[in-house]
Amino acid sequence: MKPLALVVEDEAALTTLLRYNLEKEGFRVNEAADGEEALLKAKEETPDLILLDWMLPLISGIEVCRQLRRLPETKDTPIIMLTARGEESDKVRGLDSGADDYVTKPFSPAELVARIRAVLRRSKPETFTEMLAFEDINMDLSAYKVYRSGREVHLGPTEFKLLRHLMQNPGRVFSREQLLDSVWGHDVYVEPRTVDVHIRRLRKVLNEKGEKDLIRTVRSAGYSLDRSSPE
Repeated sequence: MKPLALVVEDEAALTTLLRYNLEKEGFRVNEAADGEEALLKAKEETPDLILLDWMLPLISGIEVCRQLRRLPETKDTPIIMLTARGEESDKVRGLDSGADDYVTKPFSPAELVARIRAVLRRSKPETFTEMLAFEDINMDLSAYKVYRSGREVHLGPTEFKLLRHLMQNPGRVFSREQLLDSVWGHDVYVEPRTVDVHIRRLRKVLNEKGEKDLIRTVRSAGYSLDRSSPE
């Protein structure tokens, strides 16, 4: 089962952004808009990660963090605090309340994802695996395995790297030349049409049980991974 992240944030737009980036990293996501709801959700289903806003209605993020640390279910759960307060004294307060890390708003999604990975590697080195997910495709980067709808998909090294690159950039269209540079490398000469051969192989294995084709061919442009039907 995918790891669960609890997002505790009262700004709807930021919650949507966090959900998108967490799901892209292979998490399931629960949401809470205030401190009381956060404590309730954490008790109902223990999360593997908590993103906790400092300024929350009803109960402050600092107090929520303290209470989460007193609960047996979440005493060891990684907590990253999100706040617009950037003073060193505020950071110390957040860490003293039990947070594992502290990210100041505004932040880039890439920075937050890097912090999440670092916190999980420190807290759960024996269980944490780097995952990518898109629709019903899950990629375990540490175990070098791919699953579709729960079944394992066996890919060759080049197809694995090709799929990884597409899953890291869903919706973006890459030309054959860009894929050659990213997957094969700048110093290797390969005919651009070689990309087409590997895309066909990747499609065949991913869709062998009749699943929807998620790799879109964009005429005169290249390929992308998205939810649209292929052209």
